[in-house]
Amino acid sequence: MKKLIYAIYALLFNLSAKLFKVKKNRVAFVSMHNESFHDSLGEVKKILDENGEFDFVFITRRDLELKLKNIPRALSFFFIKSRKLATSGYVFLNDNFLPMAGCRFQKETTVVQLWHAEGIFKKFGLSIEQPENVRKNEIESNKRLSFVVCSSENVVPYYAEAFGVSEDRVLPLGSARTDWFFKKESLVTAKHNFYKQFPDLQGKKLVLYAPTFRDDPEQNEKLLEHFDAKKLTKLLGDEYAVLLRLHPQVRPKETSLDGTIDVTEYQDVRELVAVCDALITDYSSICMDFSLLEKKTIFFAFDLEEYQKDRDFYFDYADYVPGSVTNSIEKTAEAILAPFDREKNEKFKRFNFDYSDSFSAKRIAERIVFENS
Repeated sequence: MKKLIYAIYALLFNLSAKLFKVKKNRVAFVSMHNESFHDSLGEVKKILDENGEFDFVFITRRDLELKLKNIPRALSFFFIKSRKLATSGYVFLNDNFLPMAGCRFQKETTVVQLWHAEGIFKKFGLSIEQPENVRKNEIESNKRLSFVVCSSENVVPYYAEAFGVSEDRVLPLGSARTDWFFKKESLVTAKHNFYKQFPDLQGKKLVLYAPTFRDDPEQNEKLLEHFDAKKLTKLLGDEYAVLLRLHPQVRPKETSLDGTIDVTEYQDVRELVAVCDALITDYSSICMDFSLLEKKTIFFAFDLEEYQKDRDFYFDYADYVPGSVTNSIEKTAEAILAPFDREKNEKFKRFNFDYSDSFSAKRIAERIVFENS
């Protein structure tokens, strides 16, 4: 089914590319990862909005949902947005967009992969094993990329490998989505929005539990069984509250977890990062945000050996991560209450981030759009 969808889309796209000229002021934002645009796409759009007149096109994963109530949107995706994408002067993505595999962009179009995470942690893209059809589409899609943006000079070779591009096309301009963290009004907004929704948490120390998904659906269903939040809150005391945010691909049988406040549907994860004092995760790149803000992360990696069989890391896990690695609730509680290891965090942060400022989106826009206008 997907093969047919991609083929139809490419046919309509390529027809438009032959019939219509590129509009240099048309900018397409393709969001397969974050439909709300609370990410690098949204930050780049803000800069373009402030500095010129652009015709914006938005494509999200919801456009690909073939449900009865979504038919008008799907038709627009195929017959209208395909033409607009084919005639865009600039295309920004935050994830792989596999329908692009058969698309032939005009030479005047610049295609930029901003990605949805920073630095390097677990292997991704072409650096991991994939089903043959997925890998083929990913390779073909990545051939359309003019540039890939990353957060540090150190990670350039890894991004080049993951996307199958030469290193000179990987630009270490910083992650635009992190600009938000360094704007004065962000923390004020985050606190206002969060405590308006959760007033009872005022004055508490907040710990966010955000595990990532496993490739095995059965493991995802049982993921929460390994995390005894009730015991954790008892060990931490009344001073603390534990929040739970599940990955979109994690679908456990029971979504509630006794001893936690569920914030899975909270709209902007950056606000959660801003208000929380510490993070418990396993293999999620959300640890990058906490490291950047110099907040403590505990890595509750109860299934590390099993996880590594399916998805390995670029470096030795325990040595590399910016915090304590635990495999029990007792040790996790001890790590939360222990002093923050600033030295380990600083080493991780320095490697993965060249910038701790609010100007990455501006650097990206100036280098890719404004210099060529």
